[in-house]
Amino acid sequence: MTASSHSQSNASFNYSTHFTLDRAYYAECFDASVTQPAPRVEYTKALGFLLIGLALLLTGVNAYASWFIIALGVLEGLSIKFKRPWYLTRQMMSKAAGNEASLTLNEQGISIESLYVKQQLSWDTIDDIQETSAGFLLLTGGQKHYLSKRFLDEACCQFMRGKGAKQG
Repeated sequence: MTASSHSQSNASFNYSTHFTLDRAYYAECFDASVTQPAPRVEYTKALGFLLIGLALLLTGVNAYASWFIIALGVLEGLSIKFKRPWYLTRQMMSKAAGNEASLTLNEQGISIESLYVKQQLSWDTIDDIQETSAGFLLLTGGQKHYLSKRFLDEACCQFMRGKGAKQG
């Protein structure tokens, strides 16, 4: 993270800073924004594929189809088990990884820009703001966006809390 600045008068708030899109940032985003249901619920689909595949295999209807369904069950189970590492690997392989991003918070909304990413959220498009221990989760039309407190000073956190109170 590099230098940050903010100005605040009676009517306007403006804050900007820079940070790097690194593994720690992506890990924090995943941990804050991906909801993990109970393990039994998550593995139900995988177990269903396995049981159907085994039942078909025992009936001898079509061995290829049976093994295909069993393989789907195994893949589904692996995708659940390794959800976080897979997400982090995909993010670190993206063009945006390792680049510096600039964050701007003001009365209009939030803007994050880097060489490959340009994201702008206006306050009227944000449905809810939920504070976590490490940042703010912004909910917009069924999507989740995350803003880490590592890049914000206390005045920004207070500004976000004020915006969250107005949203809720």
